[in-house]
Amino acid sequence: MAETILMEVFSLHTPPTVRIVHSGHACNVEEERYTERVYTIREAETLELTCLVTGHPRPQMRWTKTAGSASDRFQDSTVFNETLRIANIQRHQGGRYYCKAENGLGSPAIKSIRVDVYYLDDPIVTVHQSIGEAKEQFYYERTVFLRCMANSNPPVRYSWRRGREVLSQGSDKGVEIYEPFFTQGETKILKLKNLRPQDYANYSCIASVRNVCGIPDKNVLFRLTNRTASPSIKLQVEDPIVVNPGHTVTLVCVTVGGEPTPTLTWVSNAETLPAKAVLNGGTLTLPAVVTEDAGIYSCVANNNVGNPAKKSATVIVRALKKGRFWITPDPYHNDDNIQIGREVKISCQVEATPPEELVFNWLKNGRPLRSSERMVITQTDPDVSAGTTNLDIIDLKFTDFGTYTCIASLKGGGIPEISIDVNISSTTVPPLFFSFLVPPNLTVPRGKSPLVTQEGDTVELQCLVSGKPKPIILWSRADKEAPMPDGSMQTESYDGILRIVNVSREMTGSYRCQTSQYNGFNVKPREALVELIVQYPPTVEEVFTEIRQGLMRSFTMSCRVLRAHPSRVLRYEWRLGSRLLNAGQFDLQDETEFNVRSLSREGYGEYTCDIINEAGAGRCTFLVTGRAYPPEFFYDTYSPLWQNRPRVYGYKLQWTQMNPGAVDRIVAYRLGIRQTGQQRWWEQEIPVEGTIQTGELITYNLTELIRPEAYEVRLTPITRFGEGDSAVRMIKYSTPINPHLREFHCSFEEEPICMFTQEKTDDFDWTRHSAATRDTKYTPNTGPSSDRSGSKQGYYMYIETSRPRVEGDQARLLTPIFNVAPKNPYGPAGHAYCFSFYYHMYGKHIGTLNTFLRQKGQTSSESPVWSLSGNQGDRWRQAKVGIHPTASFQMVFEGIRGPGIEGDIAIDDVTLEEGECRDPPPNNLRSLAPPTADHIWRLCVTLPLALFSQRR
Repeated sequence: MAETILMEVFSLHTPPTVRIVHSGHACNVEEERYTERVYTIREAETLELTCLVTGHPRPQMRWTKTAGSASDRFQDSTVFNETLRIANIQRHQGGRYYCKAENGLGSPAIKSIRVDVYYLDDPIVTVHQSIGEAKEQFYYERTVFLRCMANSNPPVRYSWRRGREVLSQGSDKGVEIYEPFFTQGETKILKLKNLRPQDYANYSCIASVRNVCGIPDKNVLFRLTNRTASPSIKLQVEDPIVVNPGHTVTLVCVTVGGEPTPTLTWVSNAETLPAKAVLNGGTLTLPAVVTEDAGIYSCVANNNVGNPAKKSATVIVRALKKGRFWITPDPYHNDDNIQIGREVKISCQVEATPPEELVFNWLKNGRPLRSSERMVITQTDPDVSAGTTNLDIIDLKFTDFGTYTCIASLKGGGIPEISIDVNISSTTVPPLFFSFLVPPNLTVPRGKSPLVTQEGDTVELQCLVSGKPKPIILWSRADKEAPMPDGSMQTESYDGILRIVNVSREMTGSYRCQTSQYNGFNVKPREALVELIVQYPPTVEEVFTEIRQGLMRSFTMSCRVLRAHPSRVLRYEWRLGSRLLNAGQFDLQDETEFNVRSLSREGYGEYTCDIINEAGAGRCTFLVTGRAYPPEFFYDTYSPLWQNRPRVYGYKLQWTQMNPGAVDRIVAYRLGIRQTGQQRWWEQEIPVEGTIQTGELITYNLTELIRPEAYEVRLTPITRFGEGDSAVRMIKYSTPINPHLREFHCSFEEEPICMFTQEKTDDFDWTRHSAATRDTKYTPNTGPSSDRSGSKQGYYMYIETSRPRVEGDQARLLTPIFNVAPKNPYGPAGHAYCFSFYYHMYGKHIGTLNTFLRQKGQTSSESPVWSLSGNQGDRWRQAKVGIHPTASFQMVFEGIRGPGIEGDIAIDDVTLEEGECRDPPPNNLRSLAPPTADHIWRLCVTLPLALFSQRR
C-alpha cells in the first residue's frame, strides 16, 4: 500500500515542457533545421511570442535573448511573463529568443525561435569623380560615378532611371552599371563615362526588396548639372581661440562652393555640442564659456557630392585648478626624515590651461623670495612635468622656519591666482635635529558603510584621516574601471568627504578613499572602502507613445517594468488626465495593460501609468489622438505648368496620405499658400470624396502664381477629430529647359578655379595661391599679404615674376565661354554686361595688366578693354568695365612681366553681371567698348546668360 501511494505521488510531479507559439504581425514563419524556426516581421510592427509551459509543480519560466545589440534590454534583465510582446520592434531587436522553464525536476526545458526584422531605409545617392581628375567641378569629358546605397533586410536590389528612361547594362554606351555580388550593405554604382550633354539630367535610384513583407520600393532623385560640385567651406576665425571663462565665443563657417547647396553642421570632439550652444546657419555661438566647453569644434559641409568638407578650430578656456604641494627630505640619505643641516625640497604643482602661460612666484612670511645659493627656485620644463615649481633649501637652519607660499597665475590675466601655504616649523623639525613622520590613518565612521540613498539625492561618503602633515584624500571607484561623478578617474578631497549631488543608479558600488602619495610627505598610501547603494524608481517602457485612433475603435496600452531597486514593485495606477481609471498590485508579472473598448471623444487625451516602489514612480505616457498623419508631397513634378500669359505660371501639386486608415476618414484638406517672405496665408479647403487608399496619388493644380516668385505651400488633412498634422514645401519657379545664369562670380577658393583655363600659346601660367602658403622669402616687397577679403587663408591668382621669367613675358588666363541672349530684331545691337574684378599691383618692377574681350568668330587683332601699368601700392583696388558683345564671348586676363622680380600682379573676385556698370571706381581705367544706343531698353528686357563648359 505504501509503495502504491508513493507511486501516485510521483505521478503528480512532471518535468517541464515548453512550446513557443507566435501571434502579432508575422510576415512568415518557416521551419529551420533542428526544429528551430524563423519568425519574420516588418520593422515597427508588434512582436508577440507566447511560451506554453506544462509541468507540475508549476514551472518558473523566463525569456532571454542572444545575438542582439549589447544595449538590448534582454542583455541585463529577464522577462517572467508567458507572452513576450514588443510593440514597434526595431531592427536591432532581431535575434534568437529563448524561453526557459524549470521546476526542479530533470533538466530545464528550453525552446528558441529566431526573429528576423525586415526593413528598407530611404536610399542615398552620392557622387564622385574618377581619381586623378578634377575633384570639384563636374563638366565635359570627366568620368562620374553615382553611388546608391540603402540599408535593408533582406538584401536590396537597385535600378536606375535617367528622367523616365530605365537604364540597364548595354542600353547606353556611355553608361556602365556595377552589380552587387554580396548581400547586406552592397551598393549599385552608375558610371557615366566621359560626360556628354545628355548626361546632365535627373537620375533616380530605386531600391527594392521585391515587396517582401509588403515593403514598398523607395527611390531618391539626384540632379546632375555642369555646376555640380563638392562642398567647400571657410572658417572665419583664428585658431586656436584662447578666452577667459564667462566670455562668448563665436565660430563662423561659410560655404564658398558646392552644388547642390551643402548643409552645414557643427560637431565637437565631445561628440555632442554643449546644451547652451546656439546655431544660426553656419554660425556657432558658445555663450558664457566654462572649462568644460574647451575642445575642438568642427564645421562639416555635405551635399552628397565627393567627400564632406571639414574645418576645425580649437577653443581653449583659461583655467587654474588643483594646486598641491609635497616635501621631499634629503634625497641623498635613505630615510624619510627632515634634519637640520640637510637639504629640503618644497614642490608646488598647479594644473593650468594653457600651461605655457603659467607663472610662479614664491613668498616667505608674506615677502617675495628670490632665488639664491641656499634658496634655489626652479621651474620644471612644461614638456616634462607641466606646472611644477621647486624651492630647494640647502643646509636647513632654524632661521628658515616660517610660512612659504607658492603663487600661481596666468600671463593672460583675468583668472584668479592660486596660492598654497607650506609651514616649516619646530613641529616639523624639532630641536632634536630630526623628526619621525606621523603616518596617516584612515577609518570609515560607524554607520557610513554601507550607505543607502535614493536616486536624485545628495549623499556624502566619509573617511576619517589623521597624521602629520594631514594628507589629501583621493577617491576612486573600487569595484569597476569607471570615472567618478565629476568625470575624472580620481577626485581629491581635503576633508575626507566625497559629496555627490543628484546621485544616479549608475553610481551604486564600492568607493576607495586613499591618502595622496604627494601631499605632505611621500609615504605608503593608506586606504579604506565605502559601499554606496542607490535606490531608484522603476524604469519603464514605453516612456512615451503616441496612439492615433478613430472613434468607436478599440486599442490596448501596455506599461512594462525594465528594472527597479528595490525590485519589489508596490502598485500601478492608470489615469486619464487627473482621473483615476484603474489601480492594483503587481504580483509576479512585470507588465500592466489598460484596454479601451470603444473610443469616444471624451477618451482622447493623455493617459499615464505610474508604476511605484519605495523610491518613487516610473511613468508610461500615452497620447491618444485622432489627428491624421501629415500628407507626403510627391517631389517628382519637376517643372511649372506653362500658362500662355507672360507673368503667371502654375504648378501641379501632388501628394499621398501617410497611414490614411489609422484614424477617421479624411473629408477635406486645408490648403494654405503664401509668397516667400510674406506673412499672410491664403487658405481654401479641398474636399475629398470617398476613402483615400494607402499610396494613392492626389493631384491639385495651383494657378495664378506670379513668375518668378517662390511660394510656401501648407497642406493639412481634416477628419471628424479636426485638423491633423500639416506638411509644408516650397514651390520655386524655374524654366523647363535651362535656368538663366544672371551673374558669374569667382573668388578662386576651389582648385578648378571656376573653369578658368590657361592660354596655351603664352609664355607662362597664372598661379593660384594664398598668403598663408605663398613663399615671399626672395620677393618680400611685392604681391598681396591676403586675399581681397583680408583672409590669409583665402586664395587669389597671380603671376610669379621670379626667374626664369624675363621682361616682356606674357601669361594669359581665360574665363569660361558665355552665351548672350538671342538678338531682339526691334532693339539695339549688342548686349550690355558689367565685367569687374579686384587687382593688386604692388612692387617696383610691376609690368602691365590687360583685359581683353574675345568673341566667337572674331578675326581682327585683340585690343584691351582695360589696361594698367606700374606700381599701384600695397592694396586691393576694384576695376569695372562695360562690355557689349554680339556673340558668344570670354574675357582674357594678360599679365606682362616688368623689368625685375618685384613685379607680382594678382587678381581676385571676378564678376560678370547683366546690365551697365554702376558707379565705376575712379581710376585710370579705359573702356574701349562702344556705348549703348538705348540703355532703358536693356534694363527692361531679360538677357539670359548661360555658362558653358570649357576644356582645358
